[in-house]
Amino acid sequence: MAVSLTIIAFITAYLIYTSLSVKTRHLERGYYVGGETILLPLPYVMSEMSVEESILNRKSIREWSSEAIGINQLSIILWCTYGVTEKIGDWYRRSVPSAGATYPLEIYVVIGERSVRVNETTYIDAGVYHYNPLTHSLNLVKRGDFRNDLYEAALKQEWVGKAPVSIVIFAVYERTTGRYGERGVRYVHLEAGHAGQNIYLCSTALGLGTVAIGAFHDSMVAEVVSAKAGEQPLYIFPIGVPAKPYSSSFDNVHRIIIENRR
Repeated sequence: MAVSLTIIAFITAYLIYTSLSVKTRHLERGYYVGGETILLPLPYVMSEMSVEESILNRKSIREWSSEAIGINQLSIILWCTYGVTEKIGDWYRRSVPSAGATYPLEIYVVIGERSVRVNETTYIDAGVYHYNPLTHSLNLVKRGDFRNDLYEAALKQEWVGKAPVSIVIFAVYERTTGRYGERGVRYVHLEAGHAGQNIYLCSTALGLGTVAIGAFHDSMVAEVVSAKAGEQPLYIFPIGVPAKPYSSSFDNVHRIIIENRR
């Protein structure tokens, strides 16, 4: 009996060690996909497209290919949306300006089945996730493919239902209005616009597409992501690989400007 207990204890310890070892190896590479928390790949420069080119090629995209997006792509888009860029004392600067550094936004991600590729054979589980900027991670809110529910909530806009991923931006107005009063409402909306443009430009630079969605039933969207009390939806950004890639050139811009100067 003592020998059996020793063997069982050894096997249990080995399995725990193996699990921790796997997690440690992934953390060294910058990510860990497992359990209810996904530690995303650490942010790095992925695109060779300049800021000017990204602005030039920014366009609202509403048709997607069937291709999944990569976890590295989702990682850098979320970082651009609301990620941490600097620590000053106990204060963290984010990727967007915020009135009084109140940072009222909360970022949710709706991921479909086999929609975010980790490697050639593995995908992030379908579900609703909440983005944690400080740890650059996704915390599972609930499992399942809720894209159709979001489609229904967004007045049945097809590009919402068919996109592999949607970023949903919520606001906790009290964080900002508590300091600035009614004027804080405007500041919150400005901040959401900053985050939204970052989603556009980053997606464009990665060869992906997105479109800003403001038409939806607030209460239904909140129910889809199981939003917390006080969180109000502002934006939906479906993201995917464009069915028809778009590109422009500065030659086109030059022609337009010259024509209007005449």
